[in-house]
Amino acid sequence: MTEPAELEARARAVLAHCREAQIRLALAEACTGGLIAASLTAVPGSSAVLERALVPYSNESKEDLLGVPNALMREHGAVSAEVAQAMAEGLLARAPVELALAETGIAGPGGGSALKPVGLVFLAWARRDGAVKVERHVFPGDRTAVRHAAAARGLALLLEAFAEKS
Repeated sequence: MTEPAELEARARAVLAHCREAQIRLALAEACTGGLIAASLTAVPGSSAVLERALVPYSNESKEDLLGVPNALMREHGAVSAEVAQAMAEGLLARAPVELALAETGIAGPGGGSALKPVGLVFLAWARRDGAVKVERHVFPGDRTAVRHAAAARGLALLLEAFAEKS
């Protein structure tokens, strides 16, 4: 399982990169329930970087807060690459930030299927310059392990978004 110290180190690195590049962030965390935001806000001075963080847990909140079309969720499911991307793009459209990260997944123990197993997580970032990236992962372990692994990967993905822009 991802250790708290690893989350803290990644959060500090994300914040340092954002400060240096004068980038503000927004988060939409459907699977981790705010764990990425908690990791970032545990670091003093994070308010200069993190503009907002949402936990759009229900399909209705994804639609209301992020503009994810209900038809998209019906067609692909709330846990899908298409919905993760729509969440990131919808958040970016609604927040005065340069980078938005969204994730949606099945932390378990229930809710999985043969096609969408427990541990399935989609992460997506969208940048103001139009770039978008979506990833699919199946993280092992119990609910806590899946949530922590998804948060750690989300923070790492943010760091990669900086590297790709350079």
